[in-house]
Amino acid sequence: MIETDRLIFRKYTLKDLDFLISMTSDPEMMKYIGKGTTWTEDFTKERMKLWMNRYEEGHISLMLAIRKSDQSFIGHAGLLPQEVEGKDELEVGYWIAKPYWGQGYASEAAIAWKEYGMNHLGKDRLISLIKLGNTGSQNVAKKNGMSLEKEIVFHEVEAEMWSIHR
Repeated sequence: MIETDRLIFRKYTLKDLDFLISMTSDPEMMKYIGKGTTWTEDFTKERMKLWMNRYEEGHISLMLAIRKSDQSFIGHAGLLPQEVEGKDELEVGYWIAKPYWGQGYASEAAIAWKEYGMNHLGKDRLISLIKLGNTGSQNVAKKNGMSLEKEIVFHEVEAEMWSIHR
């Protein structure tokens, strides 16, 4: 299990669906996720099941982020396999629920998952895909030691690919 000073991460279960729906149904929260639109409850459940299936197959995926001090669900983070321009990459991904923005949780989570990917999994390179204009996530990537590599179109969305190399 991965944890930081303030956060602990665990695998999603279907009992967590209401929390995930609270994030994916919020237009402000979803502005920089995917195509920038909210998700239906059915689509949210499909995505959650995809992440849960990855756990069962022995892979990593997004995990629920829980604040240690009061056990509040504050978002999720993890490592996601992505194919970018025909190349397999491993992405450090993170979403923090709106009530917890501006408190350093995204940086804390991203750094923890970067360290896990490089130190535990032995990866020499990790990326973060950031939608154009998402200055908050750009700042998180910088704090995580990443540099802007290039602008790309990822799943029909203009984005930046940030990366770190060992």
